[in-house]
Amino acid sequence: MIGILAGMGPKSTGPFVDKVVNQCQKIYGAINDIDFPHMMIYSCPTPFYIDKPLNHTDMEMAIIKGARRLEKTDVDFIAIPCNTAHIYFNQIRNSVSVPVLNMIDETIKEIPKNSKKVALLATNPTVQSGIFQDALVREGYDFLHQDRWQTCVNQIIVKIKQGKIDESLQLWDEFYSELAETIDTAIIACTDLNVVTDKKFNDFSIVDSSTCLAQAVVHKYLSLMDRD
Repeated sequence: MIGILAGMGPKSTGPFVDKVVNQCQKIYGAINDIDFPHMMIYSCPTPFYIDKPLNHTDMEMAIIKGARRLEKTDVDFIAIPCNTAHIYFNQIRNSVSVPVLNMIDETIKEIPKNSKKVALLATNPTVQSGIFQDALVREGYDFLHQDRWQTCVNQIIVKIKQGKIDESLQLWDEFYSELAETIDTAIIACTDLNVVTDKKFNDFSIVDSSTCLAQAVVHKYLSLMDRD
């Protein structure tokens, strides 16, 4: 059984489950209800505030508590569709006895090999942690970041969390035009942003971390099915 530790943020849970379902259809042709995997989804509220510094101790404890609760439901592995949570990936992985998929690693794998200028669209804590930058530099990509871009991302996330979707879409369209003049690839590393980014773009490549994780979830599920 697949374990999904979600709720970070609450609006991202439904879209991620939809991505897993879509990947089941795409990867192995699931059609009928019985073709889809068993999933245990736990929406875990965490002390994250877009306008306040992150209390790492409280955040880590909340996520580990959620992972342990999910483990008790007899899931075979856990996926956490939240990039910020991966700041504590090693601690989370060591707190449970089942495998935990790494969203960062799965995302880096999917960056087009011809990419040169890569932007990271994520929360302040994710950007400040360096978890993506370290991997990008290691793989030879140029990481581009501007304070103004981060301000735009923060504003979009705030609007999404407030339920002001039309306003967030307007902000995204303006921001997208600016990015298109500078980069060739954008990593969408905040699942809340899927509310505005889940559509086709042609000006630059979009690598969506939640889609990458959803693909990994289905491949992991299939590997377990083959073993059984």
